[in-house]
Amino acid sequence: MTPRERIRTAMSLGVPDRVPVMAQLSIGHMLVQLGVSPVDFWHDEATFVEGLVRLRERYQFDGILVSLHGHDPDWKDQLSERRIVEGEEIVRWRNGDSLGYPTDDLPHSLLPTVPAVTLAELNDADLPERLEYIPVSQGLRFRIHESNRLGIFGVLRRNVGEEISIHGEVTSPFDYYLDFVGLEQGLIGLLEFPNEARRILSRFAALVTALAGDMSREDVDAVKISSPFAGAGFISPAMYREFVLPYETPVVQAIQREGIPAYLHTCGSIGDRLELMLESGIKGLECLDPPPLGDVELEDAKWRLRGRAFIKGNVDSVNTLLKKGPQEILDDLKSRIEVGKAGGGFILSTACSVAPHVERAKMMLLSEAADLWGRMD
Repeated sequence: MTPRERIRTAMSLGVPDRVPVMAQLSIGHMLVQLGVSPVDFWHDEATFVEGLVRLRERYQFDGILVSLHGHDPDWKDQLSERRIVEGEEIVRWRNGDSLGYPTDDLPHSLLPTVPAVTLAELNDADLPERLEYIPVSQGLRFRIHESNRLGIFGVLRRNVGEEISIHGEVTSPFDYYLDFVGLEQGLIGLLEFPNEARRILSRFAALVTALAGDMSREDVDAVKISSPFAGAGFISPAMYREFVLPYETPVVQAIQREGIPAYLHTCGSIGDRLELMLESGIKGLECLDPPPLGDVELEDAKWRLRGRAFIKGNVDSVNTLLKKGPQEILDDLKSRIEVGKAGGGFILSTACSVAPHVERAKMMLLSEAADLWGRMD
């Protein structure tokens, strides 16, 4: 099988020739491994694509996840000042923004945080008419350039050819809601201002659904819906049913109308809502964090999800890949492969993003382990 066929088979709950391997790499990990300028990697489409291709080849992954799209072709024209201070690139932009770009992490703003929209005073004019950014993390937004919203997928396909699986990514309406009003106000607002929360969620659901449909018509094999704050560490199953499920379901439907699977990424503890998450019609689940990061045991998840959804996970990037030695890592990978490959429908991956300082040699153990123990005899 080609890598693309291998992942397609696993996502359709079939049994491939061996367990496919495809992990989500954090921006920090990619920067450490590639040694490129963090400003260029973040803003320049060609640099970002080259990095994705190089690391897939290095780690022998069967697929590539595209977490950023919509790069501005003329981004350098927007620079006002660019310098290095204590090993970090500092950039001032013509629009007044000022950001620091570390060599092992996400960019961060050097300006005071702009106050969030107040739920109690929200009106329709405050809500966006178009999806203009990706909410990356902790207030960091990646702007989607209108003339190049999805061009990266064609560029990447031309670089890797037809045999590699390419996955797109959209962010859940719930995550947009929390980014829009702020995490603290957003979570409290589910209790104090539920109607206002629903108005925001409905607007973002419509916008994300449109983007997801467009992305699914690109040359991609799947689209991941990133919903990191929908786990037990933030909301109850009842709140999940009320404030997450109704707004993710149309996104799932828009993707799967185009004939490709949608899968859901939620971090942390999700053991109390595995079946609930499937009610959106999703075809697969990621991260399935094991203890102590989360509460999902792979054997239990395989039993509960059997015949209904593929699994992508659940290797602990921090407590296993970062902190343990090679033999301990191989032992862990072997046990997860043996459980996961039974009956198919399993993609070996880290539970969540690969930690920035996981060593190259440790990452290469994933494909080695798949070759050793992931073959379907």
